[in-house]
Amino acid sequence: MTNEDKIKQAFKDRDWNEIKTHDSWVIFKVMAEMVEGFEKLAKIGPCVSIFGSARTKPEDPYYSMAEEIGAKLVRHGYGVITGGGPGIMEAGNKGAKSESGKSVGLNIELPHEQGNNPFIDPDKLISFDYFFVRKVMFVKYSQGFVVMPGGFGTLDELFEAITLIQTNKIGKFPIVLVGTKFWGGLFEWIKNTMLTAKNISPDDLKLVHLVDTPTDAVRVIDEFYSKYLHSPNF
Repeated sequence: MTNEDKIKQAFKDRDWNEIKTHDSWVIFKVMAEMVEGFEKLAKIGPCVSIFGSARTKPEDPYYSMAEEIGAKLVRHGYGVITGGGPGIMEAGNKGAKSESGKSVGLNIELPHEQGNNPFIDPDKLISFDYFFVRKVMFVKYSQGFVVMPGGFGTLDELFEAITLIQTNKIGKFPIVLVGTKFWGGLFEWIKNTMLTAKNISPDDLKLVHLVDTPTDAVRVIDEFYSKYLHSPNF
């Protein structure tokens, strides 16, 4: 279906039978994706999600950093969850796999650029049709978030996590942004515009940590959990 067809479809009148048949089928598909996600992820243990662009190439410095972060997280007792695709996601899974750690991929079917990478544990690969179901799995089974440079999808995942933490819908898990040069301008705008307008509070800015190295990224997560646990293997 083309973009024009999708727009026209939104204004098309549908009879009750068509609505009931189509929407009921969607409900069952959503339920199936939820059930598969819960069953596969319920016992994965402590994990950190790594978000970032699917378009990042292996020669990009951020690819190497994501790979190193994935490896360090495993060495420190965490598994790694990514969106299952190429780029930063592949790097995160590759790092986890290199240390024989849990490597989870929550893949989404897209018209371009997204196919699951080869570094995901076969029993921990899940493919989704619905973004919102996939995001439920990210936030439900992650004990921290590492956000590498990316595009609109990465921003969506970042602000989903911030919003759920800010509104106390999930625990105040650590959110680490890697790359102050990439993220600095955005958070200067948030501070100078959103905070000045009192659309957020000063404490909201404390939900996010900006770092520049894999060591610092993992340190933020370790220091957060050291306040609660002797080991992340809870």
